Amino acid sequence: MFLNNLKIYNFRNHKSFEVDLNEQRAIVLGCNGVGKSNLLESVEVLSQLKSNRALSDKDLIENDSDMAAIFGQIDFTDNLKVNLFRKGAKKIYVNDSLLKKQTEIQNYIRSVCFCSNDIYIVKSEPGFRRSWIDKVVSQLEPVYVELIHRFNRLLKQRSHFWRSESFQKDISSEVIESFDIQMSLISTRIFRRRRRALSKIKPYVEYWHNHLSKSKEQIGINYLSGLENINQEEEEVISKKILEQLQKQRPLEAVTGKCNFGPHRDDIEFLINNISIRKYGSSGQQRTFILALKMAELDLLRNMINLPPLLILDDVLAELDITRQNLLLNSVGKDSQCLISATHLDKFNKSFLSSSQMIYL
Repeated sequence: MFLNNLKIYNFRNHKSFEVDLNEQRAIVLGCNGVGKSNLLESVEVLSQLKSNRALSDKDLIENDSDMAAIFGQIDFTDNLKVNLFRKGAKKIYVNDSLLKKQTEIQNYIRSVCFCSNDIYIVKSEPGFRRSWIDKVVSQLEPVYVELIHRFNRLLKQRSHFWRSESFQKDISSEVIESFDIQMSLISTRIFRRRRRALSKIKPYVEYWHNHLSKSKEQIGINYLSGLENINQEEEEVISKKILEQLQKQRPLEAVTGKCNFGPHRDDIEFLINNISIRKYGSSGQQRTFILALKMAELDLLRNMINLPPLLILDDVLAELDITRQNLLLNSVGKDSQCLISATHLDKFNKSFLSSSQMIYL
């Protein structure tokens, strides 16, 4: 898939911008603050319908506007459009037809985005790792997006119930029984998909980590859940275990109003030689691992859909030493179309620049 034209209106600081893309690699060049990341972010929103830099759609809309629009043409054939509104849900069009299922846009465009903030996936709180794995699973199985939405709605309703006057301290009521059953089913499906995605991506992470570090270190990726000793994949077995755990924590939940067990509390552990990278890894090890993780994501998605997705590199070269910069740049743009933001060109060799399109902001 190739994005050959991009137009944005009222997106972040861009009132209006259009560019034709005609090379496999495109470098967006400009000073800090001119909107390089915003431009690349628009491609991320077009392809993934969300941004890793925004909490809501309204954050993406230019301050004086009520809506923003992103247009993209794929392979000179399909015209995609995303309309974002300050009030109301986004609307997605393909060839001027409104999509009833917004995730269907992934039939036309996919992307993997790597930005400087991604280092927090490795070094920061569990929420960053949950967001990362949810994004990976959503790319592989678009139906997963609805699973996450349903779970979040259910979690919110459950919390509201514990705080409501109708609760009256009855921890065995039919309402909470219904919540437990629904949450156990949805949690099981989320749990299985996350673990399945991690098992699929791990070999790619191993390859890229060895390639980038030039070492024989053993990496580990473990899914950490409140469920212990669950090796089976049968949905009924896992669902029963989750239901039991939800029932066990009811007395505490009745007091706090918070559900402390489920996919929203799980974590992912990254290891090198059985040592936690988050706790004990050096800055260099953390950066190498996150680079391996993102390149693995690209390879996994490409092999799953039999097409190279777009690769978005937003301000990542400054985070890498010269060796890893060269390894990364030599790896990108061979199969996937690659969009890169930069403030200057001294990190690129002449051959890379000669085969890249320059976009000046």
